[in-house]
Amino acid sequence: MNYHQILSEIYNEVTPLFSKGKVTRYIPALASVPPDKFGMAVCTLEGEMFTIGDAQESFSIQSISKVYSLTLVFKMIGENLWDRVGKEPSGNPFNSLVQLEYERGIPRNPLINAGSLVLADILLSKTRDPKKDLLVFVRKTSGNPAVDYDNAVIASEKITGHRNFALAHFMQSFNNIHNPVDDVLDVYFHHCGIAMSCVELARSFLFLANHGVIPDTDEYIISKSEAKRINALLLTCGLYDESGDFAFRVGLPGKSGVGGGIVAVLPEKLGVAVWGPSLDPSGNSLAGTKALELFTTKTGMSVF
Repeated sequence: MNYHQILSEIYNEVTPLFSKGKVTRYIPALASVPPDKFGMAVCTLEGEMFTIGDAQESFSIQSISKVYSLTLVFKMIGENLWDRVGKEPSGNPFNSLVQLEYERGIPRNPLINAGSLVLADILLSKTRDPKKDLLVFVRKTSGNPAVDYDNAVIASEKITGHRNFALAHFMQSFNNIHNPVDDVLDVYFHHCGIAMSCVELARSFLFLANHGVIPDTDEYIISKSEAKRINALLLTCGLYDESGDFAFRVGLPGKSGVGGGIVAVLPEKLGVAVWGPSLDPSGNSLAGTKALELFTTKTGMSVF
């Protein structure tokens, strides 16, 4: 497979999308990111890395971090997790309050904001330092000990994160948040504030493409069954209320973030990450979604 040529073709074809969509505005620290940034990285289980554009540049991963916290929590408490969060697509915006009211404080899945707040709450209850623990995990899976938090983004989110505070308080009224809301939000904002590049993201998801094992070190992260379940959630819930459209167009388990990143995996093959800051109305990267659609079309590889 000539990944270099494929990535070059993709870059040329998605370039017109750089000027469309909108960069995230509700987080002030992200509002000044140039909309014409674009990077893409493919990392195979054999350790080969192929890149184009701004693939080495760090950006705010935002909701992509939900996959890391989900992995840690699922490993800790197993099936008990599903007593507090669901496993179904939301069909609503990622920060919807309406759905929570109908479902009495139980988030539809762990990959929307409310679900990730429950994950942060569980990590607070189960670990001594959930901010440090998640960072250690990301550094291990990405192979880069220098991955860190972007404090400017974290501070910006704390100032403007009123909807997330509302979600946490609402769930606390149904006894689905057990720790002080301010502490839960501090963990949540830190997780969203991790800065990584496409290269680091693609490598960090390889354990999900490799049945729960980091291929470089053969370190067991989660079981094959747990990896299957997380990948299933990524396929059905990873792109917010556009998850069905993403599965239809791309055909890979994936997770997006409002920083413009999307990471996807092809089990037993590779991890692929893309960054394009201009978003569609659902909060997903316009160029990134198209790039991944073109990737699976040109390579002929998907889960289907």
